[in-house]
Amino acid sequence: MKYILFLLYIVFVFPAIAGNVLTGTVTDSNYEPVTGANIVWLNTANGATTGLNGEFTIDRVDGVDKLVVSFIGYNTDTITIAPYQEYIDIVLHEGVQLTEVSVVGRRAGTHKLRASVVNTDLINADELCRAACCNLGESFVTNPSVDVNYSDAATGAKQIKLLGLSGTYVQMLTENIPNFRGASAPYALGYVPGPWMNSIQVSKGTSSVKNGYEALTGQINIEYKKPQAEEADWVSANLFASTTNRYEANADASVKLSDKWSTMLLAHYENETKAHDSDGDGFADIPQIQQYNLFNRWAYMGDNYILQAGFKFLGEERESGQVSHNETPGNEPYRINMNTDRYEAFIKQAYIFDREHNTNLALITSGTIHNMDAVYGRKLYDVRQQNAYASLLFETEFNKSHSISAGLSFNYDRYDQSYLLAANADGQKTAELEKEAVGGAYVQYTYMLGEKLTFMAGLRGDYSDLYGFFVTPRANLKYAPNEYVNFRISAGKGYRTNHVLAENCYLLASSRKVNIAKDLAQEEAWNYGTSIATYIPVAGRTLNINAEYYYTHFKNQMVVDMETDGHAISFSNLDGRSYSHVFQIEATYPFFDGFNLTAAWRMTDVKQEINGVLYEKALTGKYKGLLTASYKTPLGKWQFDATLQLNGGGRMPTPYVLADGSKSWNERYKGFEQLSMQITRYFRNWSVYIGGENLTNFKQKNAIIGADNPWGDSFDASMVWGPMHGIKGYIGVRYNLPKN
Repeated sequence: MKYILFLLYIVFVFPAIAGNVLTGTVTDSNYEPVTGANIVWLNTANGATTGLNGEFTIDRVDGVDKLVVSFIGYNTDTITIAPYQEYIDIVLHEGVQLTEVSVVGRRAGTHKLRASVVNTDLINADELCRAACCNLGESFVTNPSVDVNYSDAATGAKQIKLLGLSGTYVQMLTENIPNFRGASAPYALGYVPGPWMNSIQVSKGTSSVKNGYEALTGQINIEYKKPQAEEADWVSANLFASTTNRYEANADASVKLSDKWSTMLLAHYENETKAHDSDGDGFADIPQIQQYNLFNRWAYMGDNYILQAGFKFLGEERESGQVSHNETPGNEPYRINMNTDRYEAFIKQAYIFDREHNTNLALITSGTIHNMDAVYGRKLYDVRQQNAYASLLFETEFNKSHSISAGLSFNYDRYDQSYLLAANADGQKTAELEKEAVGGAYVQYTYMLGEKLTFMAGLRGDYSDLYGFFVTPRANLKYAPNEYVNFRISAGKGYRTNHVLAENCYLLASSRKVNIAKDLAQEEAWNYGTSIATYIPVAGRTLNINAEYYYTHFKNQMVVDMETDGHAISFSNLDGRSYSHVFQIEATYPFFDGFNLTAAWRMTDVKQEINGVLYEKALTGKYKGLLTASYKTPLGKWQFDATLQLNGGGRMPTPYVLADGSKSWNERYKGFEQLSMQITRYFRNWSVYIGGENLTNFKQKNAIIGADNPWGDSFDASMVWGPMHGIKGYIGVRYNLPKN
């Protein structure tokens, strides 16, 4: 705790400096920065030009309140600026005028960031409204790159898979601050309410070294609603109910306290009020969850000094296990209970020395406390996790072609754990302390040759008090020979420290014996990727086609061995090969006004060597197909969305032989389809939506092995590969009251 207090104390180091200027950014309709846009006060010669990130600063002119923004290929916009206004985000829209006719189209909710040198998908607020999207885990329904699956069939834990590998290899960020690590990872997808999010960026493969060394397969960055944003509502609310007796309420309110200060309060409550046993195995398919979530954030947008700060609190109670109607008289029921309290605080500061060259110094500090007490039958796991993080960053553009970023970072993790891993009612808990401090430095250089070529190379060195010194090199190249195609290639390394029980506690819902090797090595992997994005004019509209291939190769890895012994799970160091190959192609086309259709196909080959045998990665689908369609009526009153997923089959962990000679489970599982649909009716300040999930009603049979005898040696809830609950319907209401 003292580390967190220390970090929160040192952040107030820069004074606010006032001035009579207007600052802001210029982006296109895909929220990509527009470099070189002209900014000028109406009927004056006082102007400015946007930099590499679309940022600008311009001195005010007395008596003039209209700003003209223009760039070749975009419609010129004239904007009225209020006297007190110090910052503005401007969106330019592409358009070709033919006499009095303008060609316009509906913006796609998910799209590639054209200007980014990294292969990045942006999921904006429009896309998040296309499904129930009650939390982060439900935000990727229409995304072909990210899979969200149950980690087990008892606790409700979910995990992301990117490039065929589990979510622990994806660096999770909230507004570019590393987050949801360790004990929070198994349930973090339920910790971020959907209505709180403004956008999600999914970066695949090697990314920037700015945010650390942990991204082995990519990064997922969450941008929350911001009080200083021009489009921020004064009041917003969302009410939700489902046929599984899940109820949610979300609300947020933003207040502009002055021309520089603003604040926002976001609140979330959810209650899954009943336990459901859809497959009749006697265990709840959906846990009962009650969660409270609060977030208060502040922003100061000065002329040269910018401050953002916030505090979050989450309280959650999760109950699962045997449902009452299946309990055997005289036997102790198998219960799963988890109580979690989580506290987060962050402060981000930046001082801008020279806006023309984007020269700035930023300090980011954050602290997290995550406490969880968990019961899995007779197994116990309690953890008190503390994290402190600080990053000092300097950036500058020498000219339009050359820019550099450099910085220092520090990360501290502490895990106070006590656990009982054997199903022994008389057993004694084991106490264990894990801690690691890592200090590091990085430098990153970017070269831009107009809009045709961008090259970014970064190198960071870090020192861990557990693993010593290690180096992380990363490089990305984007080449756009014309406006119709972008080529990207990337290569780089990533590292990760394992916290075995904290990150895999859901596996305790099993009778398997837990074996953890001593001296587990730091995980280390190389990632290589290439992609092609094309923008082809077809019948007056643009057909987007993206093809990509990624290869991840592990030098060191923690192996989760469920193959050698069907009654045990072992965590050990890799001795052999481990890799993944992923190929994906997707296409998006607006067939007519208001209608967008996306089709995607992905092939995955993930293998890992265990005890000299190269296994196909268990519980990992070989392919995924996605077809998603969205239509919004011309007046914008109705919207219709549908998504069909084709989930490929895969291999199960090696089964063992039962007394009658049969196998404990099948060696492979088959593919399955899932369909979701939603209809939304928009009104002036509110909307009503109704939808359904898993409309194909597919359910995995026998998701829990030995469910009839959870105290026996065959009980195992980790054999999950598909949905356990059938059709689910929902209805919701959204309300937005704008500031103006």
